[in-house]
Amino acid sequence: MTTLVERVRGRAPRASADSDSVSSSPPAGFDRRLIVPMILGSILNPVNSSMLAVALIPIGRAFGAAPSQTAWLVSGLYLATAVGQPVIGRLVDAFGPRPLYLGGTALVGVAGALGVWAPTLGVLIVSRVLLGFGTSAAYPASMWLLRSEADRTGMKSPSGILAALSISNQVIAVIGPTLGGLLIAAGGWHLIFAINLPLSAACLVLGTLRLPRRKGLTDAQRIDVVGILLFAAMLTAFLLFVMNPGVDHLYLVALALIAAGAFTWRELGTAQPFIDLRVLSGNTPLLATYARQVLTYTTSYSFLYGFTQWLEEGRSLSASGAGVVLLPMSATAIVVTAVTGRNARVRAKLLVGSVAQIMGCALLLTLGSGSAIWAIVLIGAVIGIPQGLIGLANQNALYAQADPERMGSSAGLLRTFMYLGALLASAANAAFYRDGATTGGLHQLASLLVVVAVLFLVVTLLDRSLSRIGRETE
Repeated sequence: MTTLVERVRGRAPRASADSDSVSSSPPAGFDRRLIVPMILGSILNPVNSSMLAVALIPIGRAFGAAPSQTAWLVSGLYLATAVGQPVIGRLVDAFGPRPLYLGGTALVGVAGALGVWAPTLGVLIVSRVLLGFGTSAAYPASMWLLRSEADRTGMKSPSGILAALSISNQVIAVIGPTLGGLLIAAGGWHLIFAINLPLSAACLVLGTLRLPRRKGLTDAQRIDVVGILLFAAMLTAFLLFVMNPGVDHLYLVALALIAAGAFTWRELGTAQPFIDLRVLSGNTPLLATYARQVLTYTTSYSFLYGFTQWLEEGRSLSASGAGVVLLPMSATAIVVTAVTGRNARVRAKLLVGSVAQIMGCALLLTLGSGSAIWAIVLIGAVIGIPQGLIGLANQNALYAQADPERMGSSAGLLRTFMYLGALLASAANAAFYRDGATTGGLHQLASLLVVVAVLFLVVTLLDRSLSRIGRETE
């Protein structure tokens, strides 16, 4: 087991070159055959997230549902993903990336087909839940492959590949709302589910041809099924309460606490825990990264969904018009990521991103139903700065801080905290938009987001370990 200092500095020992190798005769450098399936798989979740942002209003009209009801289309996916990411990540650590990647991307195709022919809002929510589980495999699989290739080739930090993954997700953030608006204009909201069919097929073909095979479980890789079930029960109960808080639902908090106690007892008492709480509790920098992740994505997803709904209802733009207005936000994020991506150091990125995040949230308080389009575009561009900096910085931090032997599950937990932020954002949107996406509701949401963004800055300033990450690559 590596020490915390070794993990933070990226000096983990090289893995044994056995069944984890990518092929019988891999190339000397990073195996670039892996990049396309890694990127294609990783965009499945953001493409479904970003397209839905402009489809919530049309879907609500189609089923006669209020924003508080259509919010379950967002919450259902993120609840499934929050639970599924670390579970599938642990399975990736044990079985390797290939079977989980293929199974997950196949499920995406099934979920897309179900969404196309969904007769009710309830069935559509089920489709989104299946999409959440299906899209949970690609990211931990990609992070596992990165660590495996780094160990094989001796790369200290594959910052270029990490940047490519981040940029591809930012590109989808650009394409998603606009593509969603165009698809809705062309054939209705059903088409945003249909697009999963060709994407799933492409992932299956590329994954079958290019991903490495791995031998079965060893004694050191037994799966802690009981721990997984207790973790799922704990997180599900807690998140269900977060999505619909109230005195009548306090029993969910009690269930979450009981499951948490049982989970802690189980994980501390088993030789092969699902989540090694002893190691995790001693890795303060990694815990800080998880905290930053939930805070920043609470802000990011509140803006993505809350601002987009306000553009369509409060500012009276069409779905396609809202998608176009959001283009500068994602374009800014892409440029920022492209310019800074190859630099593995993270502290400056997080500090600049946190300040821009506070500014962008505060500017939302200036908007009204008659606000000029140029002002709306400017605010979006400011929000694009932290989106281009923070996600990549947290990803680089996790790569340096996590135990290499548990890279898949650690990466899955990073996504769990990301989607916890998304669920908190969905709950905030539902709370402030009970009577529709009004300007008053937007201002209440913005006030909350300013507080969250300031808390993110505080967590970043207190984490002194960040200054060490990336030094060895310079």
